[in-house]
Amino acid sequence: MISEEEFVKAIKEEINKVVKLQEELDIDVLVHGELEKNDMVDYFGEQLSGFAFTINGWVQSYGSHCVKPPIIYGDVSRPTPMTVLWSTMAQSMTARPVKGMLTGPVTILNWSFVRNDQPRLETCYQIALAIKDKVGDLEKAGINVIQIDEAALRGGLPLRKSEQSFYLNWAVHSFRITNCGAKDTTQIHTHMYSHFNEIIHSIIDMDADVITIENSFSDEKLLSVIHKGVEFGTGIGPSVYDINSLIIPSAEEIVDRTTKMLATNILWFNPEFVLKTCKHTHKTCKHTGVKLALKIFISAAELLCTELAHAKKEKYE
Repeated sequence: MISEEEFVKAIKEEINKVVKLQEELDIDVLVHGELEKNDMVDYFGEQLSGFAFTINGWVQSYGSHCVKPPIIYGDVSRPTPMTVLWSTMAQSMTARPVKGMLTGPVTILNWSFVRNDQPRLETCYQIALAIKDKVGDLEKAGINVIQIDEAALRGGLPLRKSEQSFYLNWAVHSFRITNCGAKDTTQIHTHMYSHFNEIIHSIIDMDADVITIENSFSDEKLLSVIHKGVEFGTGIGPSVYDINSLIIPSAEEIVDRTTKMLATNILWFNPEFVLKTCKHTHKTCKHTGVKLALKIFISAAELLCTELAHAKKEKYE
């Protein structure tokens, strides 16, 4: 056991390492690593009223990965500001923007055991309002880029076609509640995965400024849908490389795979999967492997910028 003071000190040291590494690599928008979290739902649930937790209520998620879903037993609200400490700590270490990271209401709902004495959508709206307060907390603390993850939105889609439209309507509305009071200068990101080509218009209706997707897992089918004419209108982070892969692509491969599908003016470069656990899961994800992969990503972004600048110059000559 360690004291709270020792815990904060240890996490601060790790956040500093993460921030300095990203600055060294010349990354534009930084993350703090979320090293303080045990689970993206459990962590936030512990800071909300209306949630209860088990000690040994483990549920298998996939493979050997298990989680302890919280129990939503009552009305949900946010009693005190959340996540502000870690985000502002990271932001104080750099002049570059640092993302504030939050879990979306639909994901919290779908990855919890939910009370059955009221409709699920009402509970989801309560969670959304609590997260809306969190967004305001982060803005007041000077965080201007906020990511609201909705990893489980597609996972909650009913099997019956007749019920899907109703679910998508309140799920999308819940997400929009979370940032409806955000400033015009605040950039809202979201992150999603799964096969959601058939619900692409609902994804668009979420109205996030930037969406990052686990595209390499879906054989780039989602980007193909967008490329074929769906008007997305927001920034896209297509995750063209799975960080757990044995093969690290070259900068040229990354540029080629991405630009053949998307307009370059809406493109964000980001890797697939979480980096904070990589060094524990795969030999290619040691610190040096992650650093090499990120260096190649930066090279790809620089290569694309150079190509665009050259093309623009030729256009006006």
